[in-house]
Amino acid sequence: MFSLFKRNKEQTSKRELKRYYKLVEQINQLETTYAPMTDSELREMTMTFKNRLEQGEDIKAIIPDAFAVVREASKRVLNMRHFDVQLIGGLVLTEGNIAEMPTGEGKTLVASLPSYVRALEGKGVHVITVNDYLAKRDYDQIGQIHRFLGLTVGLNIPMMEPMQKRDAYAADITYGVGTEFGFDYLRDNMVHSIADRVQRPYHFAIIDEVDSVLIDEAKTPLIVAGKMMANEELHRIAAMVAKRFKVEEDYEFDEETKATSLTDQGIEKVEAAFGIDNLYDLEHQTLYHYMIQAVRAHVMFDRDVDYIVKDDKIQLVDMFTGRIMEGRSLSDGLHQAIEAKEGVTITEENKAQAQVTIQNYFRMYPLLSGMTGTAKTQEKEINEVYGMSVIQIPTNRPRQRIDQQDIIFEYKEEKYQYVANLVKERHMTGQPVLVGTTSILQSEAVASALKDAGLTFQLLNAKTVEQEVELISEAGQRKRITVATNMAGRGTDIVPGEGVRELGGLFVVGTEKHESRRVDNQLRGRSGRQGDPGGSVFVLSLEDDMFRRFAKDDVEKFKKKMTKNAQGMITHKDVHELVSRTQRIVEGAQQGMREYNLKLDDVINDQRGVIYGLRNKIIGGDATMEQLLQMLDETIDFAIREHAPDEAMPHEWQFDVMDETINSLTLSPVAVDRDAQNVKTLFENVQPAVDELKTFLQAFNENEQVRELIPQVMLMRLDSMWVKHLEAMSHLKEGIGLRHYQQEDPMRIYQREGLELFGKNYQELRRSVVKEVINFVKLLRERQEELQ
Repeated sequence: MFSLFKRNKEQTSKRELKRYYKLVEQINQLETTYAPMTDSELREMTMTFKNRLEQGEDIKAIIPDAFAVVREASKRVLNMRHFDVQLIGGLVLTEGNIAEMPTGEGKTLVASLPSYVRALEGKGVHVITVNDYLAKRDYDQIGQIHRFLGLTVGLNIPMMEPMQKRDAYAADITYGVGTEFGFDYLRDNMVHSIADRVQRPYHFAIIDEVDSVLIDEAKTPLIVAGKMMANEELHRIAAMVAKRFKVEEDYEFDEETKATSLTDQGIEKVEAAFGIDNLYDLEHQTLYHYMIQAVRAHVMFDRDVDYIVKDDKIQLVDMFTGRIMEGRSLSDGLHQAIEAKEGVTITEENKAQAQVTIQNYFRMYPLLSGMTGTAKTQEKEINEVYGMSVIQIPTNRPRQRIDQQDIIFEYKEEKYQYVANLVKERHMTGQPVLVGTTSILQSEAVASALKDAGLTFQLLNAKTVEQEVELISEAGQRKRITVATNMAGRGTDIVPGEGVRELGGLFVVGTEKHESRRVDNQLRGRSGRQGDPGGSVFVLSLEDDMFRRFAKDDVEKFKKKMTKNAQGMITHKDVHELVSRTQRIVEGAQQGMREYNLKLDDVINDQRGVIYGLRNKIIGGDATMEQLLQMLDETIDFAIREHAPDEAMPHEWQFDVMDETINSLTLSPVAVDRDAQNVKTLFENVQPAVDELKTFLQAFNENEQVRELIPQVMLMRLDSMWVKHLEAMSHLKEGIGLRHYQQEDPMRIYQREGLELFGKNYQELRRSVVKEVINFVKLLRERQEELQ
């Protein structure tokens, strides 16, 4: 009885949708207004809307008319008319939320509505897709609607010239890949002139496959790296030491989180190998970094799985698609650690010159929205990190796909045998089958089982996205068997071939549960688009990676009461609860990791804000004598307060260091008053020398060489300090795991020591800038005196 009043939290309520249906009614009524208009009259509506907004009208007031205009333009240009549910999707996006729409419901056309409306504000709209192919496809197809209505459309893909990128960003609507937008942001904050920047301030973004971009890709930060010489000998020695290490004895490796740490015994072995007393000492931080990377290279990366060795090079493999990632290398010495492990030539290291997480990049947009077939299961995280709600959009036609209950075996061999038999059975009727796998390795295991069953199939490990899309799109043809990774060809519809609907539509077989229910749902969603018939089933085994990594104990416990039929299929009712509980644990672990990484990056994000803020001032022309004198004051202030802290007694103050720092800058020698009892006396003591220095510098304020030098020195020193600081923060992050022994919260250590590190590096930056300019001015004065 009470279940009637319960609402599934993963469903969008009818009340929430009611508001959108009212607006859809208004848009539909306006169709008769815009249908009789000529093309030029319809195009003129863009100017009308822009004028209304410029005069202060709220954007909400123009939405119904603007949507009606886009729908009319789409009918004329693409011969496609938006369904009512697509209008609802467009309304959700315009408000800055996520529209969850199943595969085949026409998400691409939906994006044409909010991108047009928000582009009318004149601040630029970014439409973000998961790969270059989809960005170009949408730019060519949907861009036609916007160009017809008088808007400009740009395409932003890798390897473009800065001028082309600048033009792309200057357009009303810009299509591109999310990572490229992020890299452009980082590169824009490395230029030496405002004219070299390509982006303008952020306004509104629509992210297609939003869960993939904001959640799946969020584990990996975007890094712009520069080449640095690696310490080849240290890498090779570290690799030799790591090769002799034993798991649990010398190091610990957590399969769930991939966390790697040395044990006390391992640390003692490193200390003995390198002849040092204490690996924890700050001076040995670099050695610890090389050593931990060597251990990671051995335990986290397998040859012919994660990478291949070819032509004396390590080439990385994309685990989702099985493709070689041309030109890609791991940063921070990890790639060189693998090279040392395999005995190939050690290349230059990638040192981070700029970096940002996906989360912190996209949080810079004042308004963010997205589309996907699957996001409701992750709504809490999306809402907490990005402030977006997930609205489920009804399907245009009722869904007919039949999702069968999971079939579970104890052993992998039984699973693959069953999959082969199932595929053969469906194939005999002519029904097309798509077999989804979680990795390239697994797709090969499936391929082997299908071969043994005498079946012909397409194995999707294509070399290009275009081939991938072509093969996936053909997977709905009669008698076709396709084996692919779950992510392959994402964003491509599989249209049932002739006579396939009568055979039950496309049948999807999943061979392992992914680490997220969303990806499983995406795989199921390949079938049954737009009310087509279809079916799906997952065939699993208790030997699958998910159970092995996250549910060892639970599986052992379950096996004691497990019942099976003659085929080896598990018949015990609790097996389905075991599957869903394990998947929930995995999702929780993954979310926890993303939260932890985001908290770590938030520390750097605040520091990045300070550095980029100062950079903007410098290249904006604010790097003047006035700013230099301010840096001088701050340097003297820091030198005194750092070495004469309030909490220390005067006899504990570090007068020697204070003396050295101040005298490295002043023109006349300064004797710091060692009898001083308070900080005020110290400042009074050095003030005359500081005033003398300021007067000396100001005398050169109008000198052209000095005016040019100040911003050059500031930028050079700032960029150098930031690269050094990013490396130090990376090493600090590695080392905080060791502090568990001290019963301290690693996050608090990282925040506290990261702030301390930044303070010291920032102070060193100011001191070096001031010192370099002073030395130049001194040299300039000497030359002037010689000439006189």
